[in-house]
Amino acid sequence: MGMARVEAYGASKGAVISMMQALAIEYARHGVTANSILPGHIETAMTEDNYANEKFANAILPRIPAGRWGDKSDFEGIAAYLMSDASRYHTGDSFLIDGGFFLY
Repeated sequence: MGMARVEAYGASKGAVISMMQALAIEYARHGVTANSILPGHIETAMTEDNYANEKFANAILPRIPAGRWGDKSDFEGIAAYLMSDASRYHTGDSFLIDGGFFLY
């Protein structure tokens, strides 16, 4: 989603989704699928300073219905599915993994 003062970041994410959809159409006839995973607020080395900031955490964490920051284990199931034959007919989709944040 777009946010003030990070317009370019938001635009780049939108571009990646559009590119994935175009690739899904272009390569489907070759049996190639293209999907995207859209992470919400995930604990990583890149985000640790944000989450340690009390003002930031107090503004964001209450908006996550799951009540916590995400972590890498939250992506294991969707990654296994997308890499398996179970997803061979699933293409052009975006999977939002954000603990319900976008619903608010």
